Amino acid sequence: MSKAMELIVAGYVRGKDRRALAELLAHRRKMLGELQAVSGIDPTNAIQAVQDELAIIEAGLEELKPPPGSVPENEWS
Repeated sequence: MSKAMELIVAGYVRGKDRRALAELLAHRRKMLGELQAVSGIDPTNAIQAVQDELAIIEAGLEELKPPPGSVPENEWS
């Protein structure tokens, strides 16, 4: 899934769609929490995959971050 996530994030970055990236990040964080709460099976591989995707999404958000001083911090958050 990492290659697919890289392509999805690249498309959002190209389109400067910070909202879509933020929603994707929130969804993957929710998935990670649910996987960490699973019992009865070993979700280690799935957890690692979601953590890898989170890193890709966070890197995409970093690319869209405005240059320091160009936008007040409270407008970016």
